[in-house]
Amino acid sequence: MENNDNGNLTVWQKLSHAFGPNALLNQDYPTYKFDRKDLLKTTSKQEYDKELLQAQQTYYLANQWTKIESNMYTQSVYYEPTRLASFYDYESMEYTPEISAALDIYGEESTTVDENGYMLQIYSESKRIKSILADLFNNVMDVNTNLPMWVRNTCKYGDNFVYLKLDSDKGIVGCMQLPNIEIERLERGMPAQAAKQNIDEPIENKGLRFNWKAKAMEFNSWEIAHFRLLGDDRKLPYGTSMLEKARRIWKQLLLSEDAMLIYRTSRAPERRVFKVFVGNMDDKDVEPYVQRVANKFKRDQVVDSKTGNVDLRFNQMAVDQDYFIPVRDAAAPNPIDTLPGATNLSEIADIEYIQKKLLTALRVPKAFLGFEEPVGGGKDLSLMDIRFARTINRIQKCMIAELNKIAIIHLFLLGFEDELSNFTLGLTNPSSQADLLKVDLWKEKILLYKDAVTSIEGIAPVSVSWAKKHVLGFSDEEIKLDLQQQRIEKAVGAELTNTATIITHSGIFDNVDKLYGNKSGSTADAGGAPPPPGGDEGGGEMPPPPPPGPEPGGAAGVTPESFKRNNLKILLESNSLTDEDSYIDLSKGKNSLGEMEAQLSKLLKD
Repeated sequence: MENNDNGNLTVWQKLSHAFGPNALLNQDYPTYKFDRKDLLKTTSKQEYDKELLQAQQTYYLANQWTKIESNMYTQSVYYEPTRLASFYDYESMEYTPEISAALDIYGEESTTVDENGYMLQIYSESKRIKSILADLFNNVMDVNTNLPMWVRNTCKYGDNFVYLKLDSDKGIVGCMQLPNIEIERLERGMPAQAAKQNIDEPIENKGLRFNWKAKAMEFNSWEIAHFRLLGDDRKLPYGTSMLEKARRIWKQLLLSEDAMLIYRTSRAPERRVFKVFVGNMDDKDVEPYVQRVANKFKRDQVVDSKTGNVDLRFNQMAVDQDYFIPVRDAAAPNPIDTLPGATNLSEIADIEYIQKKLLTALRVPKAFLGFEEPVGGGKDLSLMDIRFARTINRIQKCMIAELNKIAIIHLFLLGFEDELSNFTLGLTNPSSQADLLKVDLWKEKILLYKDAVTSIEGIAPVSVSWAKKHVLGFSDEEIKLDLQQQRIEKAVGAELTNTATIITHSGIFDNVDKLYGNKSGSTADAGGAPPPPGGDEGGGEMPPPPPPGPEPGGAAGVTPESFKRNNLKILLESNSLTDEDSYIDLSKGKNSLGEMEAQLSKLLKD
């Protein structure tokens, strides 16, 4: 549809225009249809040949675009079985403690909260847009709970699909996690099942959409939030898992650990060699005799559970089976020898080598997983922290890209089509060392800037504009804007300096001065200092208290002390400041003091 028909579209059709093949990004197929008769009306054959050649080249490039998209579809089809196989590996890798801990670290470090307790920071010049997005992410989608899980799934599988529950009036009203292994992403030019059967693909399917293979459901691009880590173009249009580079190493580690356990089980026990003296016994009788002697040592009594009889014939072979060797020399020494078990059980250098390769593929410092203690006073760990923070920043950028899409959809449904770019989302940098490094960098830049513009015998090494451009990295427009801002700030500073002569009486302390000021109204009299001229701020010359009755001209504020009460009354805590019951009248007690004293004296005399 054309733009002039947008008034007849529903809000969902408008969303399809915004995110579909006819999107505002103008990324539809480059097509060019021309008719030789209407190509160009001109009397110049040279101009006609030029336009004809340009049209033919454009038509050729359009065909090239179609071939490239078809190749991308073929690549996705071939990758799909590999993608499913990798998902099964990721599920199995979850049970390896190092990998599971690394995934937890990815999720925790990427979603650290700021000083205000929020994971997602929202910046906007419009307070209304900021409040709408804050309500969406913090209340509706509950990112403080869901975002760590989304990040962990994204790092584990490379993709994470979230279904958005949409309302035409309220925008996004909920979200739900979808199974990653069952969702298929169809990009532009990737036909669905209908195209495989030589059926014409409808025009609305030329854009991005998602397919739930198990449920035979298809979703528009604005119904699904697809979080993905873009790291390997061979896996497009899907993301690349953080575990992808560790798959082969993980299998080697499993095999090495199993071999180590088998070796320990089979070689660790000690065994003994019994030398049995057989003398001149015939050779054919030696073996039965040695076996009979061995059975006396190794035969165990086993009770049959069915009959209750004791079976002495059962002799189960064990890993610690001893050896019985016939000896004909009666003077042979050491009739019993001990064969030691495996003595190199502590040699696991091969396991540690493979484990180091695994941690290298995961890009998580060993100290973070507890495999080693930080050395060098923590400086090495700080450097590792900065390098690891770059990995976390990459993950955060991928998450923010899809969170921006969610915010745009919400604002679009609420009718804020002109405010779709009036916000910025951010996640907290997990590395304080990286922040300190930026602060140190700016300190050095500012010091260099000061040295560059400081005059030496009346001449500065460089001008201020040159230093701002080449030291601080300002552009020409930013330098002009900075000069304008400094001019305004100087004017504001001059106005603040002249505040005392412009505002002579603020009235903030009127109630305090009435209650606690002395009769002269000056708090400076007690210290001997003269009162400040021309102002009551902080205790100037105060007028005498007005006579009882309504105050003329209106008081600065209504307080309990501003009501005229007897001096011998004190204020009690109450909801109503003007209630008569809120005061205790001490004048009655004063009048009764004489009678009380007389009664006490009488009691003491008695």
